[in-house]
Amino acid sequence: MDLWEMRRLDGGAVTLHDARRNEHRTVQLESYEMGVFAVTQEQFAEVLGVPATHPRRPASDLSWLRAIRFCNAASEWEGLDPAYSFDGEDVTWHLDSDGYRLPTEAEWEFACRAGSVAPHYGPLADVAWTGADGVPTPQDVGLRLPNLNGLFDMLGNVWEWCWDLLDPARYDDYRVFRGGGFADDAWSVRASVRRGGAPRMHHEDVGMRLARGGFDAVDAAQGWSATVDVERGGRGGARPLGWTPRG
Repeated sequence: MDLWEMRRLDGGAVTLHDARRNEHRTVQLESYEMGVFAVTQEQFAEVLGVPATHPRRPASDLSWLRAIRFCNAASEWEGLDPAYSFDGEDVTWHLDSDGYRLPTEAEWEFACRAGSVAPHYGPLADVAWTGADGVPTPQDVGLRLPNLNGLFDMLGNVWEWCWDLLDPARYDDYRVFRGGGFADDAWSVRASVRRGGAPRMHHEDVGMRLARGGFDAVDAAQGWSATVDVERGGRGGARPLGWTPRG
């Protein structure tokens, strides 16, 4: 099992559904690469020299910022151009970089569905660790069946951070995570479910998966747009990082 294995996915279309805003949008994707497995504790140990209590379990309890910084560290470790730069906690994605990065939300859902239009790409008992299994922690990657893209644990086990903002008008700097976790019920473990948290937030059921692919673009790629983020934020864009919405 090569934990660093990436699967190249041809471009295609995916339709995203935002239940909070009651909106649908179809995104055309260029080809890109997606990790076959969620990033594991073993990979964190290899790149960062941190302890790995359970090497084959997903690296979880990760904030979005820590996931972003791991992407850069993994890129530098392999001699690739880092995908991100930082101004404090303000992160810029360099779209033309060949380094590791978080998938966009559209990339994540396209990779997860693998051509399926159903809520799951297979019976949950066969493809995902969920609350029905009664396990108290994330499980080793690759123990359940993969989807038709050859990707394991896209549903269940741990949620996976994406690059995109959740809803900047309502949740400011919250970032999206997808896929459901080991303690969630079947309603949450679906290809279309969107959740998110602040960049410093971390929980034991939230991890990450690597993507790669650079694009000839300025401020938009793979279903994400910096301009749209600002427009959706309203009143001149997003508020300062770290702000938490009330209500």
